[in-house]
Amino acid sequence: MFYRVIGIMSGSSMDGLDIVFAEFSEQAGKWSYELKAAECYPFEANIATQLKNARALPAYDYLLLHSSFGKYIGRQVNKFIEARGLDHQVQLVASHGHTVFHAPGKGMTAQLGDGASIAGETGINVVSDLRALDVALGGQGAPIVPMGEKLLFGDHPLLLNIGGIANISYRDDEQYIAFDVCPANRVLNMIAAIDGKTYDANGEMAASGKVLPEVLAKLNELDYYKKDYPKSLANEFGTDDVFPMLPTANPADAMRTYAEHIAVQLGEAISNLQPRASSIFITGGGAHNTFLIQRIRATLTALNIEVIVPGKDIVDYKEALVMALLGILRWREQDTVLASVTGARRNSIGGAVWMGQEA
Repeated sequence: MFYRVIGIMSGSSMDGLDIVFAEFSEQAGKWSYELKAAECYPFEANIATQLKNARALPAYDYLLLHSSFGKYIGRQVNKFIEARGLDHQVQLVASHGHTVFHAPGKGMTAQLGDGASIAGETGINVVSDLRALDVALGGQGAPIVPMGEKLLFGDHPLLLNIGGIANISYRDDEQYIAFDVCPANRVLNMIAAIDGKTYDANGEMAASGKVLPEVLAKLNELDYYKKDYPKSLANEFGTDDVFPMLPTANPADAMRTYAEHIAVQLGEAISNLQPRASSIFITGGGAHNTFLIQRIRATLTALNIEVIVPGKDIVDYKEALVMALLGILRWREQDTVLASVTGARRNSIGGAVWMGQEA
């Protein structure tokens, strides 16, 4: 079978809307893909502000934003299709949405970006709300990328994505494990903002600072890191719990300390896994942070694990690519989420389907 699909990701780092158009084929259960086009549309200032403040909105205003952000996504999809000359080629749109609330322990997760509004704007069939069923089945609802990693990146048993939150996936012949390691770019970007920057380009700010041992020790003692997997993080753990622990008087030292924290927690997570893997495949915006990758590489050298950073398109758009595949699996009524990863009662076929195309 052959599919032409758009995948959309709005990550917790809030740098913009990632959109990919890819062609997928499946033969005897084996999937292949070709990434045909990809773009990140930075959020306009008013959109970014609305997303940042969404948790504080009254219910009625939150639902209005859910609808309007869905329409915004639909308009960006139309813009992407027109710019790339993809008219009448896209069979399906799969949108992750923008996570605002994530409380799996209370049976709830919520992503902004109404799938019906996307379908209405584009006139294309849409899959959205990919996490909700897993949470309803007692799972963490995260990470949800492992199914796509399993089918598209099967040559790499150990994978790390460094986005707003860093998450890791590992599989061997007996098990598939994935979980959120720690907040990453969301916190790093907040530190950069103190210095008037959007982000720490190549980790230059971190490289100029020094580690603050007492702060690092307190970060590493946070209760989340003592929990067993499956486990996942809400965005506010980074913004409300972690960031206030960092001194703001010297952003370079805060940046250096937090980069070290990420490397330490990754090393701890992998050490506890004791993986039968000789390399780790790293994607996400944090893979462009040269200094952070150096610290991760130095940490993992002691575990005899080589760091592999793929080409820019996969680094930047792997998650949007996986969303496209999850949309296909939902359309085919095949499992999209692995219970061994999330702790749910069973694997599940997650996602709401909205028929944007006329019958």
